[in-house]
Amino acid sequence: MSDAHGPVLCVDVGSTFTKGVLVDGDGTPRARAAHPTTVGTDVMDGVDAVRQELGAGDDVEVLACSSAGGGLRLAVVGYEREVTAEAGSRVGLSAGARVVHVASGPMAGADVTALRAARPDVVLLVGGTDGGNADVLLHNARRIARARVAAPVVVAGNVAAAEEVAAELAGTGRRYVVTGNVLPRIGAVEPGGARAAIREVFLEHVIGGSRLSRGRGFARLVRAATPDAVLRGVELLAQVRGEDVLVVDVGGATTDVYSVLTPQGEDAALRRDVVGTLWHARTVEADLGMRWNAGGIVEAADRERLTLPDPARAWAATVLADPGRLATTDAEWAAEEALARAAVVLAVRRHGRPGAPGERPRPLADVGLVVGSGGVLRHAPPAVSAAVVAAALTDHAGGWRVPDRAGTVLDARYLLFAVGLLADERPVAARALAAALVPSG
Repeated sequence: MSDAHGPVLCVDVGSTFTKGVLVDGDGTPRARAAHPTTVGTDVMDGVDAVRQELGAGDDVEVLACSSAGGGLRLAVVGYEREVTAEAGSRVGLSAGARVVHVASGPMAGADVTALRAARPDVVLLVGGTDGGNADVLLHNARRIARARVAAPVVVAGNVAAAEEVAAELAGTGRRYVVTGNVLPRIGAVEPGGARAAIREVFLEHVIGGSRLSRGRGFARLVRAATPDAVLRGVELLAQVRGEDVLVVDVGGATTDVYSVLTPQGEDAALRRDVVGTLWHARTVEADLGMRWNAGGIVEAADRERLTLPDPARAWAATVLADPGRLATTDAEWAAEEALARAAVVLAVRRHGRPGAPGERPRPLADVGLVVGSGGVLRHAPPAVSAAVVAAALTDHAGGWRVPDRAGTVLDARYLLFAVGLLADERPVAARALAAALVPSG
């Protein structure tokens, strides 16, 4: 870790666009550029195009994150669906993964078949609290060891059984990493070890493979999956601001919500939930997208009895049929705003609601800052973006207390991912960049 004085280029290689932010050594954002992601050839072609447009020569350090090619596909195999499997899923999302499969209990042949069919990049194997029952964890380790599942395994279950689990996987030549238990005791989710291990496996086996780039140059640049970098940026923003932060990223395919919360009062001392609160969390709503999943917003709004005007419903059908369609008239922007407001309300409701029966809602009422992000908001007129972000503060019908006293801001320059990339390698610059995200005064 060092704080070099020279500029650094932060690059996000997304599924559609490769975006770059050139940041001075003191953390001042200098310039931005974007280029279509070149998945069809080599993603480094898009990175080089961004680099050239920004005039970043070979002497400029490059830090990158990536969600290209669908990002990191994670399967979770746990003991009980509402306990360790649920904890594993939450930790996987916080690590920037897309959870494509969840299995719980002793795996049978059909479960192994379903796991293979999900085509995960990584398998997160969890189960049992530390010192508790290890039978299911060991059974599933044997099943995975003997199955034709090529994905590497991150073992994050009962530490008392870790050595035996490792022996089972090693015995058949499986690639694996052993880390701390995601649920060492009831009510205590500890994501740090698994999150770091998932990142390590992602970099080595997904980014380091030949799927996205032929050479090793890309692997040397990438530090994390994009959602992992964004969550790290949100964590640092919360530190710099000294307050809880909620981020809503409204995209064409999904709406992601990030929150970094500080336990207060009895939440800081008591663990009443079975799984426990993940205080730094991310949720992904795969049915709430402003283009490819616009129909999902309409359907979810109807289920939640949200009012959605007829023009917004018609606009959803239009953009679903033509995802490249952009709003141009006042009427279209009004429909776009209504659809985006619904996506924000629905996504934040889901993020705030209990993750399992008997749990409490996430304590979002004390959030001090709500950040809007995503291309949909960045390219909208300022009044539309502001109204969409404000929807998170005015929804009093979701069954939980909203952060109605929070300030709002739009990540219009797309800086959060860059804050996350810089956080550990150039912390002084990262803090300055985080501070620049929220205008003073």
